[in-house]
Amino acid sequence: RSADVGTYFLEELVKIRDEYEVVGDVRGKGLMIGVEMVKDKESRKPLAGEDMSAIWETTKDLGVLFGKGGLHGNCFRVKPPMCITRADTDYAIAVFRAALDKFNATRK
Repeated sequence: RSADVGTYFLEELVKIRDEYEVVGDVRGKGLMIGVEMVKDKESRKPLAGEDMSAIWETTKDLGVLFGKGGLHGNCFRVKPPMCITRADTDYAIAVFRAALDKFNATRK
């Protein structure tokens, strides 16, 4: 199940990457997924720490915990339990989208 749900999670995150300027890359295998956050796709400079924290706090407030890491602290680590379902994944994706929408609304 982890390969199936992990692939689904990765595919949904790739859709988000294609929609949002601050999502620079999505990579992973199975249920180990990284989401690299950038200032913009042109420069690919790491997203600032306070911006990462703002997005992370919103996801946390909505009930989804992502890890943070990366050389510049600009990557979200997605590593859910192996019992995750597609419904859980859909919720996590909706929360991540909501957090990015909120971030974009305050950024402009």
